[in-house]
Amino acid sequence: MNNTTYSAKKNEIERKWYIIDAENKPLGRVATEAAKLLRGKHKPTYTPNIDCGDHVIVINCDKAILTGNKMNDKKYTHFTGYIGNMKEISAKDLMAKDSTKAMMHAIKGMLPHNTLGRQMLTKVRLYKGAEHDNQAQKPEVWEY
Repeated sequence: MNNTTYSAKKNEIERKWYIIDAENKPLGRVATEAAKLLRGKHKPTYTPNIDCGDHVIVINCDKAILTGNKMNDKKYTHFTGYIGNMKEISAKDLMAKDSTKAMMHAIKGMLPHNTLGRQMLTKVRLYKGAEHDNQAQKPEVWEY
């Protein structure tokens, strides 16, 4: 009986492309599925210290919803580095201005906060509408 734990090697990893449709789905639920695919947790060969995840295309970011009163109450803040320059924008304004930024913010928060997480984040493509320009990669639709 072999009691060794399997660990994926970089050259053994096979990457696939998946499409997630965010239309009429909560933003956070879409982000968790995207983060799971980016990390590779859906694969039996998952290894925590290796980027073994797949590429993710999220379409219809404009049509993602926020449940409850989050659209009015939720605030996104960032600090510019200058004194007194804490910038704040509501979720409603951010979704109207650029909905892909809100989705990217949610996905980024669910990935590791290190070089591995930044590497995983390069494999996500976000689109406001239903059209995307990654047809050549033959992506599969991810249902959850």
